[in-house]
Amino acid sequence: MTSPVKVAVTGAAGQICYSLLFRIAAGDLLGKDVPVEIHLVDLPVALDACRGVVMELEDGAFPLLKGTVVTSDYDEGFGDIDVALLVGAKPRGPGMERADLLKDNGRIFVGQGAAIDRSAKKDVKVLVVGNPCNTNALIAASGATRTDRKNYTAMTRLDQNRAMAQLAARSGASVGDVRNLAVWGNHSPTMFPDWFGATINGRPAADVIGDDAWLQGDFLTTVQKRGGAIIKARGKSSAASAGNAALDHIYSWATGHMTGDFVSMAVPSDGSYGVPEGLVCSFPCRITGPWQYEIVQGIELNDYAKAAVKRTADELAAEREAVSEMLS
Repeated sequence: MTSPVKVAVTGAAGQICYSLLFRIAAGDLLGKDVPVEIHLVDLPVALDACRGVVMELEDGAFPLLKGTVVTSDYDEGFGDIDVALLVGAKPRGPGMERADLLKDNGRIFVGQGAAIDRSAKKDVKVLVVGNPCNTNALIAASGATRTDRKNYTAMTRLDQNRAMAQLAARSGASVGDVRNLAVWGNHSPTMFPDWFGATINGRPAADVIGDDAWLQGDFLTTVQKRGGAIIKARGKSSAASAGNAALDHIYSWATGHMTGDFVSMAVPSDGSYGVPEGLVCSFPCRITGPWQYEIVQGIELNDYAKAAVKRTADELAAEREAVSEMLS
């Protein structure tokens, strides 16, 4: 009997996790033959709600679900885990500046990062979903001494999924026909969904679309501001699509799904493409094997793309400076 993979999920009583947890139990995170033990981590006030979710998980009778843990204690929640999905974070409120959100959430990720480094398996894989996710991942990884900082990542797969869907809809193709669409930079309105290197049915996406004004206008702003549009339309932030993208990120990383295609992952920069070393920046990545990724090299960026990458990297550098006192 294969030992279950231990998966910790923070903010477990929240909206995104309600869309996420049942799919983890069904095998959508790691594969239909991989048993899991889920650790639901949240604030003390939310633990009764987490216990209610556990009741529903039990009632789902998922064959792969081999156990659950409900806790507000980080060391217990991250104890001996293989995978951490850091979903919980304080939302941005009315009148709150991004700098305020960075500092408020940064304190959360200082504590979570320290506990992961103390208590998780040495080769733990971490995905930060809670925003501002790039810099939260930077903070969580900054104190890592036992675990590998390269394995602390942030989620831009949602932005990739959004961009692929927009290109597919505009061209009349299916999403599966869109290849090598990668997102660069920060999960913020400065992100750059790079259509120059993407293809649709094997042809350059720009040629298929045939409308540079749309690509540099409506397409770009739709992807960059999609989260705000969803909040305006439904009164709540993205939940199901965010949960789905988290599953996509981990599933690709763990299984090699989409090997050969670009996957958008915010990972610690090694200096590639002029992005300052150490920033957690989204790059076109390639999965080279189970739990192995590399930043794709040799992409020739035109002047437009170079400027877009620099703009979003500069924002990440400014965010790093704003939280510098939290970095180890």
